[in-house]
Amino acid sequence: MRWALVRISLAVTTMVVLAFAVPLALVVREMAADRALGNAERQAAAIAPVLAITTDRAQLQRAVASTEAGADGRIAVHVPAPGADDGEGSGDGTGGTGEGRGGTAEGEALTIGDRRTSEADLLAALRYGRAVSLPVDGGTALLQPIAVDSGGIAVVEVFVPTADLASGVATAWLVLAGVGVALVVGSVAVADRLGRRTVRPAEQLAAAARELGEGRLSVRVPEQGPAELRAAAEAFNAMARQVAGLLAGEREMAADLSHRLRTPLTVLRLNTASLGAGDAAEQTRQAVDQLEVEVDTIIRTAREQRSALGGSEGAAAGGDTDAAEVIRERMAFWSALAEDEGREASLAGVEEPVRVPVARADLVAVVDALLGNVFRHTPEGTAFAVDVHRGGSDTVIVLVSDAGEGIADPEEALRRGHGDGGTGSTGLGLDIVRRVAEATGGDVRIGSSVLGGAEVRLWLNASGRPPEPVGRPRRGARRRGGRG
Repeated sequence: MRWALVRISLAVTTMVVLAFAVPLALVVREMAADRALGNAERQAAAIAPVLAITTDRAQLQRAVASTEAGADGRIAVHVPAPGADDGEGSGDGTGGTGEGRGGTAEGEALTIGDRRTSEADLLAALRYGRAVSLPVDGGTALLQPIAVDSGGIAVVEVFVPTADLASGVATAWLVLAGVGVALVVGSVAVADRLGRRTVRPAEQLAAAARELGEGRLSVRVPEQGPAELRAAAEAFNAMARQVAGLLAGEREMAADLSHRLRTPLTVLRLNTASLGAGDAAEQTRQAVDQLEVEVDTIIRTAREQRSALGGSEGAAAGGDTDAAEVIRERMAFWSALAEDEGREASLAGVEEPVRVPVARADLVAVVDALLGNVFRHTPEGTAFAVDVHRGGSDTVIVLVSDAGEGIADPEEALRRGHGDGGTGSTGLGLDIVRRVAEATGGDVRIGSSVLGGAEVRLWLNASGRPPEPVGRPRRGARRRGGRG
């Protein structure tokens, strides 16, 4: 495309230059010839006053020699015999040529200077009664009829060499050619620069499209160039963001759904411990372990791909759920396992309805993730507690505490896609909790509980107001938890 623009500019500029330069060159040549002939007419006119007064050879020779052309031997004067007919001209009396060899006796025709024209040419000039230019050897002869004192018509012949007719023409043509070449080169340079500015955004757009097709979803195109290409780049970037967002959402959903399988897997794993010995019991335990490994692999793979896609940092808040009811139901489910493992479980603050702007399925996933971590990462017999607090009209705090060993690095545990330090955790459980909290405008913090172990504090904004953009600290507030 760039070279096509250059070729078009070259062709158009060349035609324009030729259209103006060729006629101008011809005009320059004609002007040079007119200038030379005009100068010859002035040289001939300089002889006219003398011819009007006298036809004496000596005086005419002095008059001819006083002119520039006469001094160069380029002026000849033809004076007819007295009483000769203008149309007959000099007749035989002008037979002398050069060096004043015409007759010298009174009443005879007189010729002064070197003659380059024929008798017929002189007669033609007399018939026309005006200046006539005729081509001769080596240039052009100007024949100028002039009235003399005897009543006849003399003819002044001025020779103009070819060099004078073309004086300055070559220089003018060279200047015109140089200007034409400069115009062509300049137009090509400008067209190349404009073409580069037009082609570069198109090349960037094509390269970005290839990279997007190869799976690099983070590629973006600079929005520059002509308006059409800027619009195309803007549309491409919007499409790339949309594709990355959709894929990230699919990865997130796959990871979340896979993580929800951890709850029944935890139940199966705990139940297999009571099967006793035997091949069937051992095969069941191995199958549960293998299934848990596969689920963890799916979760890690989905999380890694989602992180590579630059997935969204938060879940969408939505719905209106009674948190107290959900927590009572999930505690009833986990209490059976707690009784089997000898864990003391306590629940407080769920006597009254507690509405939160979270979908029920998401809140169930949050509670299962928090309680599942207690069962997974603390030994059997470890007590735990769930407390729900209502802080004002727009704050709900859920505390999940245990009497275990605690979390050594809370910040690492809250990082997206990382576990708590080599325990085999995928880190997705706390990430699900964090995303749901941030979707409401809340957050998550990990600390030490009164039971001696870890405490996960989940703060939910129950006002229903849209959360502030994730990744940008709220005005007047300090970012808390491991995400700070």
